[in-house]
Amino acid sequence: MGTKKPTEIRWLPEVDKHDYAAAESYLSLLYTDKAAGALVGQLRGARVRPFKAKDIFRASRLPLLGAGNSHVEKDSTKIRKGGGLSPILLVRDRPNGKVEIADGYHRLCAVYLFDEDTPIQCKIV
Repeated sequence: MGTKKPTEIRWLPEVDKHDYAAAESYLSLLYTDKAAGALVGQLRGARVRPFKAKDIFRASRLPLLGAGNSHVEKDSTKIRKGGGLSPILLVRDRPNGKVEIADGYHRLCAVYLFDEDTPIQCKIV
């Protein structure tokens, strides 16, 4: 019996443009429109860097969505087919000691279901 090679998760070199708009929409629920726009501007200029999936979950304090979630399943299918994922967007919420996932929560969950130690490509401010 041979062992099956684990699925390699491919990342796009840059964030999809529409992800910045989604991040700004989410952040505007937490911050003023001006502050949300400023954070997205900082995210646009940030470099992409990796963090382990399990560490992002710990820092965000969010629950893992299961494979039955339609958005997680869509991203899981993309991974299995070898498609590239857009890096996720993170904002440090220093006063509360956590990280906000401004965009990419479903991608994070999909990757975690493949391997919790997988490096996730992120932009963080």
